[in-house]
Order: sequence, then C-alpha cells, then structure tokens
Amino acid sequence: MPNERLRALLLERRVTPAKLAEAVRVDPKTVERWVVAGRIPYRKHRYDVATFLGVDESYIWPDALDRDQIAAASESEIVAVFPHRWAVPRDTWGHLFEHAEREIGILVYSGYFLAEDAGLRQLLTAKAEAGVRVRILLGDPESPVVVDRGHAEGIDDTMPAKVRSAIAMLRPLSMVENAEIRLHGTVLYNSIYRADEQLLVNTHIYGVMANNAPVFHLRKIPGGDMAATYLESFERVWAVAKPYEGNRA
Repeated sequence: MPNERLRALLLERRVTPAKLAEAVRVDPKTVERWVVAGRIPYRKHRYDVATFLGVDESYIWPDALDRDQIAAASESEIVAVFPHRWAVPRDTWGHLFEHAEREIGILVYSGYFLAEDAGLRQLLTAKAEAGVRVRILLGDPESPVVVDRGHAEGIDDTMPAKVRSAIAMLRPLSMVENAEIRLHGTVLYNSIYRADEQLLVNTHIYGVMANNAPVFHLRKIPGGDMAATYLESFERVWAVAKPYEGNRA
C-alpha cells in the first residue's frame, strides 16, 4: 500500500524522491519503494527523513513502533523533573533558549517571571536577530479564561494585570524580525517553553500558582510521544491565537 503521507509531504515541500534520497544517503529507488510500496525504512532512515521534512517520525510511519517501544522511547524523553517552577535553576532557562538553533516557542498566560528578566529578554532578542524563529503566546488580558485563572490561583484581577505588564516588557521584542507575539484565550493545562527539540513544561494545578507547580524537562527523541504531544498542542493554540497589534507596527 502506498505511503500517502510521505507522498503528500514531498509534494508540499516540493522535494523530489531524488533530493530526499540524496539528503538521507540512500538510492532513489529505495525512496520510491518507501512511497509507492509503503516499505518501512530502518530506524535511522526514518529519523533522517522525518528530520529533513520537519515532521514527527510517527506521522509518516505510524505503525513502525509497537506500543511498548513507544512507551519506552517516551520515558526516555524525560530529562528531569522539578517539584516546583521556582526550583528550576535560572541557568536552565538560559541554557534552554541559548542552544536553540531554529525555533523558540513560549506558551503562557503571563510568563511574568520570564518577561521581567532583562537577561532572558536580551537573549530572546539576540536569537531572533540571529535568525531563530521566536514565537510567544500570551493570554489575552480581556479573555475570561485569564480572569478565571487569576481566581483559581487566588490572585484575582492580578492575572490580567500581570499579562499587560508582560506585554509591555516584551513589546520591543515583537518589533524584531523573526519574533512574533500572539494573544490567546484558550484554557491552559500547562505552560510550554520550547527550544528546538527540548521543552520545559510547567503544569497548571487548580488552586496552585504556576510558580509552585511541577516542571518537566523533556527532550524529543525518535519514537517518543510525550514531547510531540506538547509541540502539537503549542501549534494548535498558535493557529487560533490573534496577532498582537504591536508586532512590528
């Protein structure tokens, strides 16, 4: 059976089988068999193809790994677990963003602790200026979910005020090429801080301020499901969020 997902990706990316074969160092006839006959490549080639096309391996070959293999790979994605966000060393945030080469993504309501850190703001600006795509999703301060989150954390109207302050502090970054801020009104079950294939995921717990909730440090690896789930969640929120009017206005 043909692999229609791989075929569609090649068409969307305008990549010929010969070009893909060259990129992953296989014979063009091998790529043709992957597409036309639905052959499943060796794991290394699956990873190389997925990386080259910019998608998750499991999307192209959903049957390549069995349930136990996916579970084992997902467990290996866990780098560290912190009982509270305040327990995450400041250097960990800096190292996360410093090592980004392609993509930085931040999904929060206010992210106030990050926005007020002048060093991290400068780092994000420098990364954007160097060509790294920087996308920041902040809660819409007019959204009911932001107000509700303030009530849930016991800080009431302080939450919309924190969001507005974060917007003001991050506004200069939004003027930089490759950087963009969007406002969302979605319910967040966690905040996501992404740098290429690494993430810090700050869980949200009812009645607990985000600063006191656990954080998971994940690194996406081939065959794993955990990191990919959070990355897909980020993209879904980004798709429905509205651009901040100050972006390079």
